[in-house]
Amino acid sequence: MSEAPVPTSNVLFSAWTHIASKCAQDNKSFMACKKHDRDPKACLEDGAVVTRCVLSVLKDLDSRCNGEFNAYAKCMHYNSNNFDNCRSEQSQFFSECAP
Repeated sequence: MSEAPVPTSNVLFSAWTHIASKCAQDNKSFMACKKHDRDPKACLEDGAVVTRCVLSVLKDLDSRCNGEFNAYAKCMHYNSNNFDNCRSEQSQFFSECAP
């Protein structure tokens, strides 16, 4: 069983559209919990659910479109997460692995 990519900023920026579409409900529940109860301990399980969802998305991207995903993430890393400098890699990633 392979590991999910390390969720560094460039990896998360590269995968944000996939994360947003797949983890929206989990994130909404977590944010509702945080709004309802300001005690961080009250929402630990909701936060863990979001984390598991994000790691699942990253693992899925790594297995389905590793080359395109890694090329985009590397470009984002090299260009300090500037989307404008990585449009070619982004386009290739989205065409191979649509959210």
